[in-house]
Amino acid sequence: MAKSYGYQMNKLRNLRPQTMPEVGDVGGRVRCFNENITLTGQAVGDVIEAGFLPRGARLLYGVLNSDTALGISTLEVGISGKPAKYQAAATLTVTDIPTLFGNTQNVGEALTGEEIVVITVGADALPVGGVLRLQLFYTLD
Repeated sequence: MAKSYGYQMNKLRNLRPQTMPEVGDVGGRVRCFNENITLTGQAVGDVIEAGFLPRGARLLYGVLNSDTALGISTLEVGISGKPAKYQAAATLTVTDIPTLFGNTQNVGEALTGEEIVVITVGADALPVGGVLRLQLFYTLD
């Protein structure tokens, strides 16, 4: 049976002299940006500023949760110019069940600059009334 190594484990197990991974990759403290958004019937194309990630942060994953079914509305999570950087358009039809997201290419990588994270509304307007929660879990060490 063949054995292979992930990038960080290769540093620890095979490189000589041993190369230590960055703290953000191994042993970093997890931090959270926690946002509460009131649903007011935001229209298709509306952008909600919903989070902040500092320079050097490594997004691990995000969580969306709503106390109100959003029907056929879709939400993208990203940044200005890349609205689906962290989540492509998706519906959130169940209530009070946290939904994880994180685009494989963009999680775990250190940001070269700070980011304002936005939610873009698509497909249909959001309901009037209710709460949408966004949590962004990241390391920064």
